[in-house]
Amino acid sequence: MKLWQKDKASLKEVETFTVGKDREMDMYLAPFDVLGSLAHTTMLESVGLLTADDLAVLKVALKEIYAQIEAGNFALQDDVEDIHSQVELLLTKKLGDVGKKIHSARSRNDQVLVDIKLYLRHEITQLVNAIQPFFQLLLQQSEAHKQHIFPGYTHLQLAMPSSFGLWFGAYAEGLVDDVITLQAAYQVVNKNPLGSAAGYGSSFPINRTLTTQLLGFADLNYNVVYAQMGRGKAERITAQALANVADTLARLSMDMCLYLNQNFAFVSFPQELTTGSSIMPHKKNPDVFELIRSHCNRIKALPNEITMMTTNLPSGYHRDLQLLKEHLFPAFESLKDCLRMAHLMLSNITVKENIVADEKYQYLFSVEEVNKLVLQGVPFRDAYKQIGLQIEANQFTYHTSVNHTHEGSIGNLCNDKIDTMMQQTLEGFGFEKVAQAIAHLLQ
Repeated sequence: MKLWQKDKASLKEVETFTVGKDREMDMYLAPFDVLGSLAHTTMLESVGLLTADDLAVLKVALKEIYAQIEAGNFALQDDVEDIHSQVELLLTKKLGDVGKKIHSARSRNDQVLVDIKLYLRHEITQLVNAIQPFFQLLLQQSEAHKQHIFPGYTHLQLAMPSSFGLWFGAYAEGLVDDVITLQAAYQVVNKNPLGSAAGYGSSFPINRTLTTQLLGFADLNYNVVYAQMGRGKAERITAQALANVADTLARLSMDMCLYLNQNFAFVSFPQELTTGSSIMPHKKNPDVFELIRSHCNRIKALPNEITMMTTNLPSGYHRDLQLLKEHLFPAFESLKDCLRMAHLMLSNITVKENIVADEKYQYLFSVEEVNKLVLQGVPFRDAYKQIGLQIEANQFTYHTSVNHTHEGSIGNLCNDKIDTMMQQTLEGFGFEKVAQAIAHLLQ
């Protein structure tokens, strides 16, 4: 069944090519298609395009379909093109002509648009919720290991003293900025395109403000042409936000691969969290971090993929946009898996103590010794030269104690400030309003 089919069917090859993986991708959208239809039919009744009796039976039937989807008892029939067709077919089989009325004043274009916006909003919510326990773990580990000094590097060369308190806290604060970009994406997707129809509005006297309220959107995509042009842009902005989280996890994973290496040996993990070799009995490979790194690097490519797939499109809908779903949708679960695995690993990390007692790390403290001279009144450039000459003459002496007190330094991590920034960012999403609207719609 095709919503657009009249008296002639497409050539089988054309149908197969144009449908592609859309049926599979539409299963991601299934519950959101029902939610959109619940709001749309409620609006249709309010403007006289459905009777109260029509609406009553449609709402019961739509909620039954929603329950089937949530229970995992829903599938697209083999001869059905997409989720929109499947829902309408089920309603028509059950309710007759009443089921055929739900498509009044909308197009598949705005129907799939609202599905995607609802889906992206839901997935961003789920992702932010998945980030929170990992963020808290990073702060906890930062506090637990703030006394554990280890080498900091620039250019992968010994630089200055760092600490595991700093290291864990750095990635926690990185997640704050990542969540800020997720909030920006959330604000873009949390606007209602329903009622834009095929991109040029409708001659029916529809009430777009009502569907906006019913679906818990913060606002409308007002201009109906832009509502359609927003498809592709919303996905690209969301993909960039995902890529930011992925970049944080990829870099953290690279650090862990280095620090677990025997030449560093800064950390260790229980044997059951690493993998072995079929030939080398001593191996404890960081496969989890290597795979997190690779999964996340793939996600980092998403914004560019979507940009290239939507390059040079004029205004209006184009079938190119269909392919964005199969690139973007699976990335959410992949990223959440990476967060879960990173949480598992860092929950079981063992940090080596007294790392910098090893003489090979002595030059980490060259700046500390320069600064000591400066505090005694020696001009910085003279102090720098004096310590440099000692190093060249192999006469450098140092102490491994450090006294950094400024904000965000080894001795003053400001983890409470970082936590406050995250909590303030979370408050800006307004998840509660959306949850209340959807709960009310399903009552």
